[in-house]
Amino acid sequence: MRAQITMSPYYGTPDFSRLMRNGGPRPPVDPVSVADLLRNAFVYPPYSIYEGVRLVTFGFCPHDDMHTAPHFHFKFRNAGEVPEHPRSEQDWVAGYHRLLCQAIERSCHDMRSPWLLQSGGKDSTTLAIAIADARPDTTCITYLGGTEEDEVASATHVARTLGLRHESLVCDPARAYDRYLAVVDRMPLLTADFALLSCVDLGTEIAGHGGDGVIDGLGADSYFGTPMSRSQHWIRRLSRDLPLPGRLSELPGVDRSFKLCYLLSTLRMNPIERVFPGSRFGDDEVDELFGREIAQASRQRLELFKDEIGSATSPWEWRDMSTSIAGSAGAFAKGLYTTAALSLKAAYPFCDLDLREWIHREVPRYQKVDPITKLNKLLIREHIASRFDDLPYVRSKGSFRFDVRGLARTRFDRVRDFAERSRDFLPGAVGWLDRNRSRLDNKYHASRFYLLAIVLPWLDSNATTQHGNVAEPLRAYA
Repeated sequence: MRAQITMSPYYGTPDFSRLMRNGGPRPPVDPVSVADLLRNAFVYPPYSIYEGVRLVTFGFCPHDDMHTAPHFHFKFRNAGEVPEHPRSEQDWVAGYHRLLCQAIERSCHDMRSPWLLQSGGKDSTTLAIAIADARPDTTCITYLGGTEEDEVASATHVARTLGLRHESLVCDPARAYDRYLAVVDRMPLLTADFALLSCVDLGTEIAGHGGDGVIDGLGADSYFGTPMSRSQHWIRRLSRDLPLPGRLSELPGVDRSFKLCYLLSTLRMNPIERVFPGSRFGDDEVDELFGREIAQASRQRLELFKDEIGSATSPWEWRDMSTSIAGSAGAFAKGLYTTAALSLKAAYPFCDLDLREWIHREVPRYQKVDPITKLNKLLIREHIASRFDDLPYVRSKGSFRFDVRGLARTRFDRVRDFAERSRDFLPGAVGWLDRNRSRLDNKYHASRFYLLAIVLPWLDSNATTQHGNVAEPLRAYA
């Protein structure tokens, strides 16, 4: 198969139908893309998990041939910094509310029973305010994925104050994983985003309660701008691309410390790949999992983005460009693949053309980022303040966290069984799992276990579909 799929909510609704024909043969798996997943938790665009299938994510042009001439260009240059002065003063909050309501109406027009993924953060709170006017039939749902940030009470208060129905779901890693296994054979493509299992858990819950669509608050960061924090500056400086062996994180004393393991992994990474979220496998560890050298081919895919990222005019633009790669192929992909597998619709109002262009080109700098405090999304904060007093999200960023240590504790044997079944593809997976089983109470090692937990059953499902021929495409890389 040779195919090109436009896969970005900024460009519209992707069509995965060619990859979801029941009973039809699947394209061969791209081993380098599997290495991408293990190294970075997503497949570098414009590649996909399948050979011959290319993706047009945001930053690429849908009219270009992704097989022969992909060119990456970040669409929101100087986000958060332009324009410095508006063409004319106006009521920015009122204009924003009106355009956001219109974006919600357009993106949800074909949904009978929409559900909002309400993390309790800024983006989902401002969406809830507009949804109360544009789609008051929406149900809000908040996921309690871990102990770091419990925002269920705040999210519930927001929804009920606005007159919206609210539900919550407490993360059960075993249940979430079993739900993933139930739909893995229907996933059109694959990402290993660290919120994928949360998304599957939520999507299954929504479908079970009669929902037919999911509203997601992704998309605003790219054009509002996200200034780098002091810790992010330090992490960039510490990303030295040093050839340190991955097994240093398995040394006694080190293996129990998340901070030491994270520091060592940062020293081994290049700055751009360190921006991508989560703890992942290093190059030598990926080669060990494959039983041969392959990580360098994955690393080479970053070259496509370096010229554009290297032209950044500020540290935060550099970071915005870098995170946009993972955002397109990971954060957005997890929802798009999950909703496709569950036959749900997906809406991303912040990706609406009119809304995003107005904010990027018309809304002045002083409504986006405070130059002194570096608080971002000031317009969104003002919109929320027009309806609510101080909320916890202002002080602490929320997210759909997932209990990776609980997953390792409850589903280790299941994942190891998949590793046994996938020895032809990842011959080193069983050895890594057995060697590190006692270390999976450390979130660093448990995060790498999570990557294997996502990838291995998908490989097994694909092998079953291909009647045992999953190893066939490996010959070209041996």
